[in-house]
Amino acid sequence: MRIGPLCLALGVALAAAACSTTPNGQATFAGVTADEVAASGGTVAGIAGGLLMASKLSYLKPEYIAGALVAYAIYDPLAPTWSIDVSRAGDDRVRMDLRMKSLITGGEGEARQIFLRNAQRMVEAGGFAGYDVLRYEEGMEATRPFARRIASGEVRLVRSRQFPQL
Repeated sequence: MRIGPLCLALGVALAAAACSTTPNGQATFAGVTADEVAASGGTVAGIAGGLLMASKLSYLKPEYIAGALVAYAIYDPLAPTWSIDVSRAGDDRVRMDLRMKSLITGGEGEARQIFLRNAQRMVEAGGFAGYDVLRYEEGMEATRPFARRIASGEVRLVRSRQFPQL
């Protein structure tokens, strides 16, 4: 009889039993909510424990820290995946140019969604009734050292035909 798989199954079962939700739908672990953990300093304890573990594993050596900083500066995980340049092409026309950042971990197929979402935001912010997509195209831009995805399009913002004063 192997003890390892039995212990693993028991641990998973105990963890699943400890997870629950409150009557208002807030997730808990062993009856403690995330807000209670933060209020009691649990987040600080987690950070301190992580730093202690990193120092014990020798991850806080200068060469590891420098490598992590260089990787973070190149990749920048908090930067938006797409940058959008918006320009007026007339009284009721708007042109949008989208450029994807060079190093990514996903989001290749979302250019059209972002284009349409921004068109809808312009409609709502400007008090228009809707929009018509006049032109939309996607492609690749060959830049060094990495190629990047691009998309561009033009929309016409439409006023209400039934209630032109709106």
